[in-house]
Amino acid sequence: MAGRLLEEDPELAYEHTLAASRRGGRVAVVREAVGIAAYHAGKYADALRELRTHRRISGSDYNLPLIADSLRALGRPEKAIELAHSEESANLEAAVKVEMQIVAAGAFGDLGKLDEALAELESLEQLNFNRAFSFSPRLFTAYADLLSAAGRPEDAKRWNEQVEVAERALGIEQETESFIMDLAPEMDEEEEAPRAKDLIDPVEDETEVEDEVSDQDDETEAAEEAATGIDEEDGLSEVAESGTEGEPAESEDESSK
Repeated sequence: MAGRLLEEDPELAYEHTLAASRRGGRVAVVREAVGIAAYHAGKYADALRELRTHRRISGSDYNLPLIADSLRALGRPEKAIELAHSEESANLEAAVKVEMQIVAAGAFGDLGKLDEALAELESLEQLNFNRAFSFSPRLFTAYADLLSAAGRPEDAKRWNEQVEVAERALGIEQETESFIMDLAPEMDEEEEAPRAKDLIDPVEDETEVEDEVSDQDDETEAAEEAATGIDEEDGLSEVAESGTEGEPAESEDESSK
């Protein structure tokens, strides 16, 4: 329920997570939910406490960007930058590390250090004008805001326009996993792989299939009788089934990813 309400009513979502915490406060995912809901509700001190508790219980560094941004929101940008440049953050997976450096750039901006803020984002190979990752709209927006603050309105306009291009390329819904999509117009789209059913001639008349199966059954039975010299109808012996059935195997369509 907290997940359903998180965007439309973060305060109520937070209340739901508190109710869950009263029943399972030692469960890592519960403390994580409380921390995330508190962050979205603007309760940054609570978010910081709960997300740190989740990290201590689970050993996961996945929420370090939220921890750093909570520090920043509480007026401690230096601590946010320190965390972003820590050894723990250096080992984050690419998508999470990008989020962390967005936070660090914002913290530098809070301190009025716009050159350091821009350098923080420009060091990312994912800051590519013609390539969109799942997190690129946020990255492009953060970079455009810093360019505008640094007195570079034309550059800021170009990157803001590219935010819309990236959003259209990626689609409305954000994916949970990081992925890459080319934005350059000269890049050809990869052809869709053929499906199995497209390579097989369809059988229009079902009676043809039944006749084919029946013929195969007769041929199999005759071959077994010839090999053993025994006719099942004589009642002298039973022929062991060979395990090969006359019916053709059904092919399953392969789904293209």
